[in-house]
Amino acid sequence: MTHHTAMIRHDLLRNVTNFALFQVGWFACVLFPGVGAALLALVIVGAHLAFVSQSRIAEARFILLGTAVGSLLDGLWFRLGVLAEPGTLPLWTPIWLVGLWAVFMTTLAHSLAWIGERRWLPYVLAPLAGPFAYWSATRLGDVRFPETLPSLIALAIGWLIVFPALLAIKQRFFREITPA
Repeated sequence: MTHHTAMIRHDLLRNVTNFALFQVGWFACVLFPGVGAALLALVIVGAHLAFVSQSRIAEARFILLGTAVGSLLDGLWFRLGVLAEPGTLPLWTPIWLVGLWAVFMTTLAHSLAWIGERRWLPYVLAPLAGPFAYWSATRLGDVRFPETLPSLIALAIGWLIVFPALLAIKQRFFREITPA
């Protein structure tokens, strides 16, 4: 474990800070979608790496990898009509959703790391919590479900695959980012 002078030393305080930063990022991206929200997400990831992360370089790589995977998945959802945004179809994934994925990825080694402690838990929580987060975003922000039930089912299947895969990647290739 590498100690940095600015890093928060207490595990609980690191997790609470991580969760609070994620919440700020989630609400900013959902309520104010656009470049500003994506820039704020970048600032939040930077603050996370400076104050919460115990292995900055490795965690930054993991965040980038997961953000790419999540953004590709969301882009697929837009192309398949699972998700929609008012106006024109985004090039692939709206920039605010890319930012949201980056902020979300900061939680997998910290405030949400407990989900990976039980092998079965990601398979139970992900298909419920993932779609619920998107459904919440449809109530607060610009993203929409063209058809609610098919969208929720597709999101549940996607999260059933992607979330456990991200946790497995973290465990296998980025073990040093999870506090012991």
